[in-house]
Amino acid sequence: MVNRISDSRNFLSGKGKYLFGLILLSFIAVICVAFSMAGSNDFATARREMLLRGIGHEVLLQSGDSTSRILPVKKVAENEYQIRFEKDLTFQPESLVNTTRRWLGKDPLVSDYVVNVLNSDNSSVAYGYAISKNKKDDIVACKGRVQPRANYMINIKFKPTGMNTARNVYLLGGLPFLAFVGFIFLRSARPRRDLPEVQDTSDASIFTLGSVLFDAKNRNLIVNGETIDLTGTETRVLHVFASSPNETIERSRLQKEIWEDEGVIVGRSLDMFISKLRKKLEPDPNIKIVVIRGKGYKLEIS
Repeated sequence: MVNRISDSRNFLSGKGKYLFGLILLSFIAVICVAFSMAGSNDFATARREMLLRGIGHEVLLQSGDSTSRILPVKKVAENEYQIRFEKDLTFQPESLVNTTRRWLGKDPLVSDYVVNVLNSDNSSVAYGYAISKNKKDDIVACKGRVQPRANYMINIKFKPTGMNTARNVYLLGGLPFLAFVGFIFLRSARPRRDLPEVQDTSDASIFTLGSVLFDAKNRNLIVNGETIDLTGTETRVLHVFASSPNETIERSRLQKEIWEDEGVIVGRSLDMFISKLRKKLEPDPNIKIVVIRGKGYKLEIS
């Protein structure tokens, strides 16, 4: 009888040591993850600011400005940032919407956000829109109206739940010991939430060629804030060049990719369309379509 009581006490003592060890390991793991998440959050913030500077750079190019500075990105609040510019500019709402979608689509923690373009002189809202993970919930209006030149600031406010959810999932996924201890003591497992699915909002039909923006989907060029329409064939020709800038494109390849489906290839047609494209790209002297003798053509971007 005495031996049984002693064995029972030893068993309980051993079980207590085992549980204490698990708790201690879980506590250490929580501390390590807390430090890891703090460093990860700093990195995510720095990376997001780089994406915002990319948006500012492309907005300046669309406005015809390739020399003035983008001022340091300002963090207005916990989930709100401000892009500021050195000089006045103009912008086309539709191009701004596409630009923010492409750049912010590279941030896996971004789902929903609101953009407000403010006039620096009086802080009034010149244009605004909201983008959602579900495209049908987007709020985008007045896309066709080019805004007058002024000193603008772009405020972008992100929905905080996306980043917070990702942190929680990372914490749960990286702490199996903590989940096990929680199951022992609470007899219930906290459901694991998956990372929110991020839509690919990048637009592969948009190309930045120097200070010219080429929108293959809508068949136009945006040069110094002005929209220049392209024909279907001009768009196909320029798309081949834009996909391989500063590379020699063989004449036979151009003819095959552009006219093969139509069944008819006219030798001088290619020269005619390249001549038309040269005239439409003339406003930017750093972009040229040059002839490579005996080989084909090259889209040179200085």
